[in-house]
Amino acid sequence: MRIGPAFRVFVMAAFSALALSGCMHRPGPVATAPLGTDLDSMAYGSLTPKAPARSATRPVRANSPGAIAALSNSFAYWPSPLPSSSTISPSPTMASEPGAEPGIVYGAPTPRYNGDYRLDSGDRLRVVVYGQEGLTNVYAVGTNGSITMPLIGSVPARGLTTSQLARNITARLRNGYIREPSVSAEIDSYRPFFILGEVAAPGQYPYVPNMTAESAVAIAGGYSPRARRDVITVTHPAAGGSLDSVVTPNTPISPGDTVVVGERWF
Repeated sequence: MRIGPAFRVFVMAAFSALALSGCMHRPGPVATAPLGTDLDSMAYGSLTPKAPARSATRPVRANSPGAIAALSNSFAYWPSPLPSSSTISPSPTMASEPGAEPGIVYGAPTPRYNGDYRLDSGDRLRVVVYGQEGLTNVYAVGTNGSITMPLIGSVPARGLTTSQLARNITARLRNGYIREPSVSAEIDSYRPFFILGEVAAPGQYPYVPNMTAESAVAIAGGYSPRARRDVITVTHPAAGGSLDSVVTPNTPISPGDTVVVGERWF
């Protein structure tokens, strides 16, 4: 049976209408990105901690015009950066932990000296006895831990603060020498520190207040080519012995400390 031209035109028109109807209602491809993100935070990370991402999403059309949309689509599934508060800091490792070197405390803080600074050999003190020019002078703490003054002779100083030493001097002067003595004592210069190991000029150097291990290395001429720069060993004199600490370069050191810069193996 022959199909007339009019019927063929009707069938073709019907199929065309159905095809166009499907294209018009077909949704375009989309990519999703978490709410609240932008190009800066996705590409470089946020400088402040963010709240947990919400489950809601906003559509980003893949066929949106422009370079911004293309970049947004490319970062649509980029993992969220860690907030700054999640930065991992090394925790102190005590010598009792497995694998730690015996006799060494890792990350132990070194004392910061103020009015409680304890005197020892090598410290130089300015002692002022008001109204007594012959007694006012600079005195050094000797190897025996004492200072020697006119009239009263040797006065123990090791382990004392400057205020404690001033009270002891006052008591001795009042005992048969001066009726109402007024005495003050202050640090004229601290005992030296020592630096050894992989530095340009190891040796003994005058202590400077608020020194760090790194500034001690600078005073000694800087690191040698084979120095290990990330950790430094500091030996601090303590009652009945000494305390070894493995510290970072910005750790404060104290008068009388021994700083040792180790050698790297590669």
